[in-house]
Amino acid sequence: MFEEILSLVEKHEEWRGKRCLNLIPSENVMSPAVRGLLSSELGHRYTARDRFYMGTRFTDEIEQYGEKIAKEVFRAETADLRPLSGHIADLIFLASFAKPNDTLMCVSPDVGGYPGVWKNGLAKLLSLKAVAFPFSKNDMSIKVDGAKEAIRRVKPKIVIFGASKITFPHPVKELAEVARESGALVGFDGSHVMGLIAGKQFQDPLREGACALFGSTHKTFFGPQGGIILADEEHGKIMKRKIYPTFVDNAHWNRIAALTLALAEMKNFGEAYAKQVIRNAQTLAKALHEYGFPVVCQYLGFTQSHQVLLDYGGYKHGRVVAKKLQRANIIVDCDVRIGTCEITRRGMGEDEMPKIAELIKRTIVDEEQPENIKRDVAKLCTEFQKVQYCFDG
Repeated sequence: MFEEILSLVEKHEEWRGKRCLNLIPSENVMSPAVRGLLSSELGHRYTARDRFYMGTRFTDEIEQYGEKIAKEVFRAETADLRPLSGHIADLIFLASFAKPNDTLMCVSPDVGGYPGVWKNGLAKLLSLKAVAFPFSKNDMSIKVDGAKEAIRRVKPKIVIFGASKITFPHPVKELAEVARESGALVGFDGSHVMGLIAGKQFQDPLREGACALFGSTHKTFFGPQGGIILADEEHGKIMKRKIYPTFVDNAHWNRIAALTLALAEMKNFGEAYAKQVIRNAQTLAKALHEYGFPVVCQYLGFTQSHQVLLDYGGYKHGRVVAKKLQRANIIVDCDVRIGTCEITRRGMGEDEMPKIAELIKRTIVDEEQPENIKRDVAKLCTEFQKVQYCFDG
């Protein structure tokens, strides 16, 4: 049993870590130092805001230091590292400020919004009425004029920007004032673009009118899997008071230590990293388009984020494409969202993007034997094994 478990993990690490092109936009790779902290002695320990546990001196200092760096990185008045996931961060925001039968306005999953806050997700759990932003799939953007009219008419209690498919900044600045005038609280789920926001290359929701920025820490942000909340003083204090014991008890302090170091890496290397992520996405999108792939938003320059979106008309056909790519050790999701966050963290730049596009073309268009492509994928990956944009990279 012991050998079997270790063998499965070793096989996974050899395959996904060394021989695959990991292009899923909701994944990234941690630096060796950050990864090491996840297995530190902190993983055995508790602490609590009511000081029930003794022996927490250094644990508490780590959390305080992490919050301090988070506030600096995101220029936030408050920060909290305790949410165990982006989904839990969403829950904390919604449950702190919405009451049953309130209306939530966000991007519908039908056009790339996050299903977790929609009608069968947190909206259902909290008895909220979820209504969709008017949205243009052609532009992958919220329709500003239509949204203004909808906000005034519907008068939502909560408005959340951000989406699972997010290639361009959302119009927070254009809509926040209208939302507030209509009595709405404005939040931004930055799960996918948290690292780009931290690197000052996407948009700045807290300066554009959102009272809170929340989401996960392992997509464009290169920390461990988990969540984070950044907010102004007024709303941040409310959420911080509610987190324990309602939403999080043991916040996994090894994760918080790892996240604190990842925040320090982002503070020092985030801008260069975020710029390269976006350059890589734009270069890859252009190369795929030239091969005839259905890349969305050509006339807008394809993307301003880490995501390149291929439109295969839905999950069913996208899954066929994703399975073909997986046989060649090229890993995407079944929406065929292609992300450049992990390959950038491994040191790939614009020169590698045409090579990746060619590998995808050989798999999908030329239908070349997967074994041939696997060898070339592995060769490319071998050249980029050392994590960059970190203190030990």
